[in-house]
Amino acid sequence: MTAFDLTPPSGEQRRDITAGLAADEKRVLLEHGTEAAFCGAFLDNHKKGVYTCRFCGLPLFRSSAKFDSGTGWPSFFQPYDEAHIRSIRDTSHGMIRVEEVCARCGSHLGHIFPDGPPPTGDRHCLNSVSLGFVENGAPLPDLLGRGTPEGEPLAAA
Repeated sequence: MTAFDLTPPSGEQRRDITAGLAADEKRVLLEHGTEAAFCGAFLDNHKKGVYTCRFCGLPLFRSSAKFDSGTGWPSFFQPYDEAHIRSIRDTSHGMIRVEEVCARCGSHLGHIFPDGPPPTGDRHCLNSVSLGFVENGAPLPDLLGRGTPEGEPLAAA
C-alpha cells in the first residue's frame, strides 16, 4: 500500500491544472493521444531522479528503472509503486494493448508491453509530455496541496 494519497483531484483542481496545460499535453494526458517517437523531452534524459505524473505530480518511475528500448519513447521496467499505475485494456487502432494511466488522476501515460528486461520483463512505454521530472535531492511536487507523506524521501533514483 502506498504512502501517497490517491484520492483524485477535485473538480476545481482538475479545472485549474487543465487550464495550465499546453495543447499537446491536453491531447495526450486527457484525450489518450500519443506524442511522436524520438522527439520527447525525456527520451534521452540520463539524470538521476523520479519521473512524476505531469497532471497531478504523483511519483511514477525512478530513473534507475529507465532503459533504452529503442522504441523512441521513454521506457521503464518497474514503477515507483505498483499502486500508482492503473492498467486498462485498450482495443483502439485495431490492436489489443494495455493502456497505462495514473492511478490518482486517470491521465494517460502510455502502454505496457511484455517485452522489457529483467527483472520484470515489462516495458512501460510512456509519453514524455505525460511526465514531470524531479532530480535527486529535490522535493517531490505537491500539485494538489496534500503534502509529501511522512518518511517519503526526496526524489531518489
